[in-house]
Amino acid sequence: MKLNPAYALFLAAALATSPAWAAKHKPARPATQKDAAPFPITRQVDLTELAGFAAELAATEGWDVNEVLPVLEQAQVVPAVQRLIMPPVAGKAKDWSAYRALFIEPRRIQAGVEFWQLHAAKLAEAESRYGVPAEVVMGVLGVETYYGRIMGNFRVIDALATLAFAFPTGRSDRSPFFRSELAEFLKLARREGADPLSYRGSYAGAMGLPQFMPSSWNRHAVDFDGSGHIDLIGNPDDAIGSVAHYLAEYGWQPGITTHYTVAMPADTTQRARLLTPDVLPSFTAQQLVATGARPSEAAMNFDGQLAVVELQNGAKAASYVLGTQNFYAVTRYNHSSYYAMAVIELGRAVAAGYRAQSAVSAPASSAGQGPSVPAGDGRANQ
Repeated sequence: MKLNPAYALFLAAALATSPAWAAKHKPARPATQKDAAPFPITRQVDLTELAGFAAELAATEGWDVNEVLPVLEQAQVVPAVQRLIMPPVAGKAKDWSAYRALFIEPRRIQAGVEFWQLHAAKLAEAESRYGVPAEVVMGVLGVETYYGRIMGNFRVIDALATLAFAFPTGRSDRSPFFRSELAEFLKLARREGADPLSYRGSYAGAMGLPQFMPSSWNRHAVDFDGSGHIDLIGNPDDAIGSVAHYLAEYGWQPGITTHYTVAMPADTTQRARLLTPDVLPSFTAQQLVATGARPSEAAMNFDGQLAVVELQNGAKAASYVLGTQNFYAVTRYNHSSYYAMAVIELGRAVAAGYRAQSAVSAPASSAGQGPSVPAGDGRANQ
């Protein structure tokens, strides 16, 4: 994705805790010079370190170490990956309205409508099986990869090996995480009978339409078309089912909305207390009222815990919503309230576009019926 430079800093500040999303969308710090060319990993990493990793993985999985080490030796250190993983320059205020405009825009919405038209049956099946509305799955796929248009072009073996064995200095060391992901990736490729050198993805090793890290692929991806293989890169059906399964595994509850509106209390101390739990649902509607907050009527009728979520708007006043367990489930995909709201609102816009186009193309006898999209899920009740 080519981003307007004006958005680069606030984007990075607003996002970037989940590799599955940040690996694809977090803008890098401006480079002062062109990245150096990739080079063989054995030029920087001692062969004994690679051999030790290969031997441990082979012993754990019952593999021949001589089938693992040669693959690692073909990996390259990619300086661009080392640059992109670094934290962004601080100082730019978060801005939900500008962030929202990057995703909820006509071309992406229309791309989503066309994707839904092609895969309506599988979206309906995933909703029926896992309880996650089609529009939420569409929101995830649209924000993550523009419905498969932007899935990354780094060799996954290079990205993961670089971050596993040549993690850059200047930030907290996450090489143990990426060593684990490298092991998961090699297991994935072996299970699927695929060449590990053939996979391409983001700079952090996220892959496919849903940008799953290898561990998420191994734990949550499903063979949704019954082909006997899981393909999140070239098979939209598997991607649809896997996103719905992932959200269900992380607590999506069928039949409830994602968020409600709220007027915040004037008292700044009370505001700070309500915002402390962040996206974790922690308050009943009655507890919110006791602080001076004014939840919407729909929120007052909700029997469950709510999170008070702040969305900053640059120099303008912040926006606030009350997130339910389903809002929290979306943030398990990427730990950002801005990301969750973009997913929800993009999905809602695509659903509206899909209904409108379906109504236009439907026979007169069925005009106006449209697709079945559960009212309330993915919507802020006023």
